[in-house]
Amino acid sequence: MIYVKDAYLNLSWKEIDPGGTILKAGTSLEIKTGDWRIMIPGFVAEKCKQCLLCFPVCADSAIPVKNEKRLDFEFKHCKGCGVCYKVCPFGAITFVKEDK
Repeated sequence: MIYVKDAYLNLSWKEIDPGGTILKAGTSLEIKTGDWRIMIPGFVAEKCKQCLLCFPVCADSAIPVKNEKRLDFEFKHCKGCGVCYKVCPFGAITFVKEDK
């Protein structure tokens, strides 16, 4: 049995359409996932050494780079996973609970 909006359905998992199917490349730019987060990163430009270690670990393309320089976050895509915070060796990224 599967629970859906105050009701139980007699379906097996095999009868349910898969969710989150990726139909083409680059769809993360079309989907605004930033509203999902509860933690938010902050960019401290004065501490950033432009090593760009944070850029490749961001699964949501939320760290823009222009002319080989890392810019502030694209918060409409950032889910607040904290991976960028963990890899930054210079303390240029903060990570705090977001007030909504």
